[in-house]
Amino acid sequence: MTDSAKRAAQQAEDRLEQVAENARQRFDRLTEGRLADSIKNGRFADQVDHGIDQARREAGRRGQGGSER
Repeated sequence: MTDSAKRAAQQAEDRLEQVAENARQRFDRLTEGRLADSIKNGRFADQVDHGIDQARREAGRRGQGGSER
């Protein structure tokens, strides 16, 4: 490969890396504050067991012959 071809290939690779980095940054900005991020950060940590507790209460009521709610 000639020097000019190597330089052109390196410049193209550098530009592609910059485009990829810009795309990652924009994606991160767009997805900031989403529900999944809130869950990962522990926003709903105190509420995790509510569904399990409710299911146990309903199962207990059904076992005693009562309604589900």
